[in-house]
Amino acid sequence: MKKRGSLLEEKIEIIAKKFLESSNNKDICIISHFDTDGITSATIMIKTIKKIDKKFSLKIVKNLEEKFIYELPKDKLIIFLDLGSGSLHHIKNSGLKLEEVFIIDHHEIPNEIQEKIPKEINIINPMLYDKQKISASCLTYLFCRQINPEIKHLAKLAILGMIGDTLEKNIDKLNNEIINDGELKRKRGLLIYPSTRPINRALEFSSNPYIPKVTGDINGVRNLLKDAGLNPVEGKYKTLLELNKDEMSRLVTAILLREPKAKSHDIVGDIFLIKFFNKLEDAREISAMINACSRMEESETAIQLCMEIPKAKKKAESIHTRYRQFIISGMKIALETQKTDGNGFVIINAKDKMKDTIVGTIASILSNSSLYEEGTIIITMAYFENKIKISSRCVGKNGRNVREILNNVIKITGGEVGGHEFAAGGIITQEKEQEFIKILKKNLEVEVVKV
Repeated sequence: MKKRGSLLEEKIEIIAKKFLESSNNKDICIISHFDTDGITSATIMIKTIKKIDKKFSLKIVKNLEEKFIYELPKDKLIIFLDLGSGSLHHIKNSGLKLEEVFIIDHHEIPNEIQEKIPKEINIINPMLYDKQKISASCLTYLFCRQINPEIKHLAKLAILGMIGDTLEKNIDKLNNEIINDGELKRKRGLLIYPSTRPINRALEFSSNPYIPKVTGDINGVRNLLKDAGLNPVEGKYKTLLELNKDEMSRLVTAILLREPKAKSHDIVGDIFLIKFFNKLEDAREISAMINACSRMEESETAIQLCMEIPKAKKKAESIHTRYRQFIISGMKIALETQKTDGNGFVIINAKDKMKDTIVGTIASILSNSSLYEEGTIIITMAYFENKIKISSRCVGKNGRNVREILNNVIKITGGEVGGHEFAAGGIITQEKEQEFIKILKKNLEVEVVKV
């Protein structure tokens, strides 16, 4: 007798069968998000569709805008990966054949939208069922494994997406099953990546945790390592993986002295090692490299990296180096920019001084630093074209639903919104800038009173 799975697993099985039936005589249009989770989801889907010999096209997007949805081909089977849940109203009104629209996503769906989801749309989203903390790439892997069980070698891509969305600390039964498929190696250690490179380089570009007067500061790195009693041998420092227990303990202590709000259990955990290009690599570094490529408008390189195409590796490494420099300078801009703040929130409007593709990363770094109290809402903003990209994060593990707050404001100003309870984003037009800030500030102040 077949063992009964969770409600989510049952839904994946049903929708995978529908996908196979619907794609019989149809070309497939894959639309995926441009971050690590989206890129790995797209690669898993591409490799699976190739195995079953179907024709497909691929579009990697920063976000789903109304105009883009309305212009999608009406004669193809459409599958959205790591997005779509926040655009159900546009999809419904777009003229697409809804029974040939498939969505694999894990972002929040507001209650008022959940009640109006068209029955014809094939949607896989844990928020509608078990509310499991699972990445889009892991959902895509489970979906594709139903289509072709011989894809276990793609599990490592699902894990890279999971790490890209910082879900590796929420490993439940389903995620653990994927980790087993991916044949990962785990080692306990300091959660600064890459653990396979010299520690001075890893510390210099460390953004999670962001270490004041160390991150982005070569002299600060040297001083920290000297305080920890870690000295170079023949001009070269050890890697994190090479440190013994005593050396690791001294390094953790030196970091905690510079980052007093950090807790040992927050910066020490499981390091995931995967086989990539026939070499054991820190999964967090590969995940960050994929993310960097896409955010530097090199999504094609990101896909090629996931496919382990040799020429892509060197290019991706170069892009990642440039991206990390962007992050360091972006942090400097964020710290120096005049802010709009109040009780429990801060709005950092970088305007045209910061690349729109890094505002989410900057918000995340700030939310993981000791600069703001737990529960503080951080909003970062930057211009692109005639629009503004907005990212929001909540400091700590408890606080207000930032997606809900953004949604309440963008309902009035117009625009797009998506994301999760503690990490969300949106887009508005530049002409709505002041109105958005004014209404947002009002909403944030009201939320504090409620709390």
